[in-house]
Amino acid sequence: METETINLETKTPKKRSLTGFLVVGVIVMLMLLVVLTYLCLPYFEAGVPQLAAMSTEAPTLPPTQPPTEPPTEEPTEAPTEAPTEPLLPDEYLSPYGALDFQFEGRYLKCLRTETLTGIDVSSHQKDIDWRWVKASGVDFAMIRIAYRGYESGKIVMDSYAEANLSGAAAVGLPVGVYFFSQALNVEEAKEEAAFVLEAIAEYDITMPVVFDWEHVSDEDARSHEMDPRTLTDCALAFLGAIEEAGYTPMMYFNPYQARNDLYLEELIDYDFWLARYTKRMDFPYTVKMWQYTDSGTVPGIEGPTDINVYFVEE
Repeated sequence: METETINLETKTPKKRSLTGFLVVGVIVMLMLLVVLTYLCLPYFEAGVPQLAAMSTEAPTLPPTQPPTEPPTEEPTEAPTEAPTEPLLPDEYLSPYGALDFQFEGRYLKCLRTETLTGIDVSSHQKDIDWRWVKASGVDFAMIRIAYRGYESGKIVMDSYAEANLSGAAAVGLPVGVYFFSQALNVEEAKEEAAFVLEAIAEYDITMPVVFDWEHVSDEDARSHEMDPRTLTDCALAFLGAIEEAGYTPMMYFNPYQARNDLYLEELIDYDFWLARYTKRMDFPYTVKMWQYTDSGTVPGIEGPTDINVYFVEE
């Protein structure tokens, strides 16, 4: 009895001190956990958007995706004598909606009709390996044949035009050409058409020959005062000369130009080439070709490239 009592008395204080030590240890650990959580909270909060951004970030070599419409597309000053929103006859309304296009591999295709994939290139793309271009799924090429200087007004042959025309043809790609115009009057537009016709005479041009007049933001550009009436007349002069020579003429423009720079209803006898950088077609009228990006990735070409959808049956 005494022995057992002594043992109980000697064991009870040990149990109490061990329990107390464990309680203190748990409290200390909880306090440390609270402190660490408080200190790390800003890092977790900062990391969430970073992880979210990484999950949506495109890989290094993505399938070609169009950028948003560039803010520099529309000039800062409204053109003089601006026509109203073009109202073309119902027969010229586009049959396609925003959901009629999707990417098949690298390039955008129409789900409702046959389309071809094309690129348009110039000296900006420098040397091109046309074998890789064709192997990637490109069906045709539009080559810049020449341009008129926006300061000097001189017509200049694109330094890579001959190499691009020959290179594309060598791998079996149909080719067309475009002229970057800064014509100020009908006489200059006719001069540009004559230059193009002479330059392409020895080539097999089966795709369109295009009049490409664009606004230039440089303050020294000679074309700042261009008005819709004159520009439309220049386009008609160029396109008429190309058609008379037996080629397929085409007019290049963006939605802003269609609304403000051109009398589009006077150009409906010619095919339209629309520059609109989006993967959803939202232009109300039928176009023959749609340039849906200016920053495409094409094997065989270093740097960004314009990519187009060509409507075979339209």
